[in-house]
Amino acid sequence: MMASTSIHKHQLPSEIDTLAKVEQIVESLKEEYNISEEIYGNILVSLSEAVNNAIKHGNKLDSKKLVSFEFDPTETEFTFKIVDQGGGFNYDDIPDPTHPDNLEKPDGRGIFIMRNLSDKVEFNESGSEVKISFNRH
Repeated sequence: MMASTSIHKHQLPSEIDTLAKVEQIVESLKEEYNISEEIYGNILVSLSEAVNNAIKHGNKLDSKKLVSFEFDPTETEFTFKIVDQGGGFNYDDIPDPTHPDNLEKPDGRGIFIMRNLSDKVEFNESGSEVKISFNRH
């Protein structure tokens, strides 16, 4: 029997300790939805990057601001939505971390990692919301 397909929502504080909470949430979803080890690691790393970006860059480590974390499972994919309360950013203007000029720079790695480990990454217009999807295999 498949687990119910309802959206799971969490409001997380903009603190570095929140990353441990993300790991707990993903672990419980892995159990509930029988997520394979193959994509579990990709999900965990991608979501850790997304939440870390939301905390540090979006909400500027302001503990009064929250990061919204949603999980929406369907028959064909697992979709996660991470939303911060910051002003957003231009996601098309992120330097390519694989370019030789950027190898020593820390910027752009998180989005690069998310795009390479997931099946789809979409930002809202302002960049304060990211949807990351993984195909169910």
